[in-house]
Amino acid sequence: MRIAVITGASSGMGREFVKAVDRAYVLDAIWVIARRKERLEALGAECRTPVRALAWDLSAPESLDAYRSLLETEQPEIRILINAAGYGVFTAFEQGDPENQLGIVDLNDRALTAVCALSLPYMKSGGEIVNLGSNSSWQPVPYMAVYAASKAYVLSFSRALGRELKTRGIHVMCVCPGWIKTEFMDRAVHDDTITYYDRWYTAEQVVTRAMKDLKKRKTVSILGFPVRMQVRLVKLLPVQWVMNTWCRQQKKP
Repeated sequence: MRIAVITGASSGMGREFVKAVDRAYVLDAIWVIARRKERLEALGAECRTPVRALAWDLSAPESLDAYRSLLETEQPEIRILINAAGYGVFTAFEQGDPENQLGIVDLNDRALTAVCALSLPYMKSGGEIVNLGSNSSWQPVPYMAVYAASKAYVLSFSRALGRELKTRGIHVMCVCPGWIKTEFMDRAVHDDTITYYDRWYTAEQVVTRAMKDLKKRKTVSILGFPVRMQVRLVKLLPVQWVMNTWCRQQKKP
């Protein structure tokens, strides 16, 4: 049984990846993972490929145990794994809820790492892993410090894992988009901490570019010339200068 596994599938980037994979791959099933079962089931009705709705919160250890058990029972071949589950909170670190901040690390990093580890024994040569990073992966970002750091981990982990898996013929790509109009922003933005957004993209635009880049075997996918130029600049400029510029944009000290 050849399958795709897509986390964070109930909305935003994850939902768009499900639809893109359904169009691009011939599979026996797509396993979709997110907390909201009704949304996953509704998404399944839109796909030609059979969809298995797994209503799990991957930040909870019991959900990872359930995923491990399901893999052991079904013994599928995972053709493509897409880790799109994640969230962020835009606020000053000392003003944020510590449990909420730790939850970002648990979902964006710990769960992503665990899903990769659990999935790899079921992947063969030609398999693909797509991890969702961010434009914030490339730099420290005050007032969204934990989120940016969590995405820096995703980028670094994806690059290193991809190098290790070359001998197995498994390709790893990290998607690093700029600002995207999704439900992510509804959870991340709850006050006027962040007010400056230079350019918006849609989840569909980001996923369309990511699927093209995956075919080209790219290790990083970045949509938009302005975002790519920003990435190049932050690699060259001093970190303090980059943070100062960001803080001026957000009218912060």
